[in-house]
Order: sequence, then structure tokens, then C-alpha cells
Amino acid sequence: MEKNNEPQSRTPFWQDPFWRSLIYQASVLGMVGLLGYYLFINTVTNLEQQSIATGFGFLEKESSFEIGESLIRYSAADSYGRALWVGVLNTLKVSFIGVILTTLLGAFVGIARLSANWLVSKLAGAYIEVLQDIPVLLQLFFWYAIFYEILPSPRQALAPMNGVFVSNRGLVFAVPESHPAHIYMGLALLTGCAAVFFLRVWARKRQEETGQIFPVFQVSAGILLGFPLIAWYVGGAPVSMDMPAMKGFNFEGGITLSPEFAALLLGLVLYTSAFVAEIVRAGIQSVSHGQTEAAMSLGLRPGQILNLVILPQALRVIIPPLTSQLLNLTKNSSLAVAIGYPDFVSVANTTINQTGQAIEGVALIMIVYLCFSLLTSVFMNWYNKKMALVER
Repeated sequence: MEKNNEPQSRTPFWQDPFWRSLIYQASVLGMVGLLGYYLFINTVTNLEQQSIATGFGFLEKESSFEIGESLIRYSAADSYGRALWVGVLNTLKVSFIGVILTTLLGAFVGIARLSANWLVSKLAGAYIEVLQDIPVLLQLFFWYAIFYEILPSPRQALAPMNGVFVSNRGLVFAVPESHPAHIYMGLALLTGCAAVFFLRVWARKRQEETGQIFPVFQVSAGILLGFPLIAWYVGGAPVSMDMPAMKGFNFEGGITLSPEFAALLLGLVLYTSAFVAEIVRAGIQSVSHGQTEAAMSLGLRPGQILNLVILPQALRVIIPPLTSQLLNLTKNSSLAVAIGYPDFVSVANTTINQTGQAIEGVALIMIVYLCFSLLTSVFMNWYNKKMALVER
């Protein structure tokens, strides 16, 4: 048998699918890089021609402007960096509280939408339809106008209960006076949270092995309430309250929630919770009704059916779109500038106007909101993975 010494023909590399796709991707990447380089050089050249300094050195300069609300100490003599940090904390405050309230209210309205009671179901449906159809910015303006146009001045403030006053200066309410026992109460609450976590793990494992249901909710509530109460009693049982009192033209003492903060929080929570309610409703309805009938045939009570059968399955449908809505709430908080709440965007805009560092300021805004979104996504993706079905 004769050996064929003729060389085998090979496909040219530009006709090979692998190399061709690699060349196309490298070409696109190179063009994008050249475009970015051109824009960067063009921007730097224009800034030099207009004698505009670049860089983040302005963060160490004196800000020379006041901020109405701050979680940390701040004055006009502080730097721009500290002013921007105040804005970050203000945004975190409204976003964190808003996410919690939105999730609770949305879940409540979504479950009410499926109620067998005709009136409850229709009221929940009306809530969803009305708040979804009104733009969030208009809702912010509405609540802001309620505080400033309808509510009375501080001297004629409404007092729905002792130590609580509502006026066009915001909501003022009494808080406990500072006492060392409060620190121990906080530590006791953290210890209780850890105990509840391990209790739930143990109760779930016990139920899988024996089928016996442990009253986790009741015991957890007792732990979360009992531990701080014990620390409060051991610490001397302080009962003194810092009561707000009218002095001059405004209240002193207690804690004040400004009209801007209250309007922003109300607008964001009510608007976003309407979408969350529909997500919860759809998630619950995605669970086959046969699951409910099977649970009823086993003698489970309605609360147990919802907690043990429906919600664990519905959460796998609810979590992904819920993540998007929580991200929208955080990003919509940037509309606070429209009603004067000093969030990060508002403080950054003031900084840009005073320093002229527009590129750096906008870049900081983008980075901060990117970090907020990534942190929220990481947590929700972890929770989604935790709730995913595990095949055996």
C-alpha cells in the first residue's frame, strides 16, 4: 500500500470560525478602546484650554455650605469630602428604611389582593392601580405639598398622641433619654438575632427528621423581645423620655423627621410597594392550588399552609423581580433633589456648582449608585440562591 506524501490542505485561519470570531472581537475591542482614548484626550484638551483643573483634590477643600440633615457632625467649615459623605449616609438612610417598609407593605397588599373578602380585595386592587399609574415624582410633590400647605405651623401642631407632634416642620416624637442600659439592650438584641437564626436552623432540621413542627415564630418573638427587656431591667430600667417641647418658633428635644424626608419616604414606599404587591400576588398564584388542597387534607392551619407550603415555593418566583423593584427604589431616591432633601445627588450638585468639577462630580454619583446597586444585587442573589430548589 503506497503512502500518500501529499500535504493535507488546511483551512486558512481567516476562514476558521474560532479565529474569525476572535479577530472580530479583538477588532471591536480595539475600536472601543480607540474611541475611549479619543474622548479622554479631547476632554483633557478642552479642560486645559478653559483652564479648568482636574482631579479630586477639591474633596479636601472647605465646603462653605450647610446641609439641613446629617447623621454625623457637619458644618460649613468641613471639607467637600465630608459633605459628600453626609449625602451618602442620607441616601442610605432613606433607601434602607424604604426597602424594609416597601417589602412589608407590598407583601401585605399583595396577600390582601388575594383575600376572599370582596372589600379587602377591591381596596388592595384600587391601591395598586392608583399608585402604579401616578409617576413617582408627582407623588413626591403631592406629599411635600401636604406637609407645607395643609399641615399647621408648629404652634398649632397636631398632637395625635402624647409626645408626638405633626406640623409643616415635620414629625416630632419623643425618644428615650440617653442611658448606658440602651447599649446593653442593643447587644442583647444582636444576641437574640443570632439565637433566632440558630433556632430556625435547628427547627428546620428537626422537622425534616421527625415531621414535628416547632413554634419558631412565637419563640423567636419571645427571644427578640425578652432579651432586650432583661437587659433593660438589669441596667436599671430607665424610663426617662426626651420629650419635645415648643420653644421659640420650633420644637426642641425628641427626634424630628423633616418634611422633605417624610415626603420622600412616603412617595418611594407607596409607589414601589404597589409594584411589589403585584409581584407577591403573581408569586402566590404561581403555586398550584393543588398544593393548598393537599396541605388542607393533612390538617394544616391556614397560617401553616401559607408559611410552610405556599411562600417557600412562591419566593422562588418573587425574589428576582423584587430585586429589580428594590434597586428602582434606591435609584429613584435621587429624585430627592426635586423636594430639597439633601441626598447624595443634591450635595454633589451643590459641590459641582461651587467647584466646577462636573466630570469628577458626575463620576462620583455614578460610582456611588453603582455600589448601592451591586450591594443590593449581591445580597438578593445570595438569598435567591439560598431559596432555590435543591435536587436530590
